[in-house]
Amino acid sequence: MLTIRKPQLGRIALAALDYILPVGTVILMVAFALASPPFLTLENLVIVANQNAALMVTATAMAILLMAGGVDLSVGSTMAVSGVSAALAFQSIGPAAGLAIALLVGLLAGTVNGLLVGVLGLSPLVVTLGMLAVMRAVAITLAPTSIYGFPEAIQAFGNGRFLGVPYLVLVAVGVVLVGMLIMNRFPVGRHIISLGVNPRAAYLNGISVKGISFALYAAVGLAAGISGFLTVSRLDSAPSATLGLGFEISVLTAVLLGSIPFNGGKGSLWRVVVGVCLMGILRNGITLLNATPETADLMTGLILIIAAGLEAVRYYVRKKY
Repeated sequence: MLTIRKPQLGRIALAALDYILPVGTVILMVAFALASPPFLTLENLVIVANQNAALMVTATAMAILLMAGGVDLSVGSTMAVSGVSAALAFQSIGPAAGLAIALLVGLLAGTVNGLLVGVLGLSPLVVTLGMLAVMRAVAITLAPTSIYGFPEAIQAFGNGRFLGVPYLVLVAVGVVLVGMLIMNRFPVGRHIISLGVNPRAAYLNGISVKGISFALYAAVGLAAGISGFLTVSRLDSAPSATLGLGFEISVLTAVLLGSIPFNGGKGSLWRVVVGVCLMGILRNGITLLNATPETADLMTGLILIIAAGLEAVRYYVRKKY
């Protein structure tokens, strides 16, 4: 009789857990296609990709930060200030300046987080929650009402396509490829994982713990700035009070769905891509079924809880086997 040893059983269990996300995504797509035939059309899937390009950009940067044991809860408000700043610039000094300002605002917010958390060693939860409130107040102060009516070049970028692929999706794909290249082909990728496993040991091995942590927070801020620019370009408006509201929850949900533990030390960006796809498919399918926005928020929360539960199961399996 064939017997399975404990280490083999552990590997089988972990492999099964790794397939839950992609299999669940396929099942969800089939269910939505049966309930709403327009869901599985090519045009609708392209729309889903375009709507979630901004989420993909920030989730990629957040995933790498989380692998290093950090977290940034201010990305939604940073996205709002970047988007509002870009919108104000569009109307006064032009599209190119708006893009530059959006990136600079995001980078500045990330730099502040990096200094306080990465260099000074303050709590990332406290610092980034504080930045979440500060940046939202700044966004509303800059634009008490929604800004709309952007130049044609911005509208063309936000909703245009190259060979059938939206420009926003191309930007998101580029960011993901850069992230994968950094994590898989450069030594800094291994250093980032080392920070998540044991910062003290990484420091003793000559790794610049503060420098890498600072750079990662700055990169997340820059990614949120890019997301702000992409979002206002797609919407052709910048509603300061609601832009990026709850964005940090969507980002964290996608990252945790990608099997990246909250304390870092491991992870794979391709799983984060699947997590973003699942989030986009869920929201689009619920919209096509004419469900309320509250239903989408409820489902997002439930998925976040499920993701946390799956990570707890992974931890138990690794510990036991």
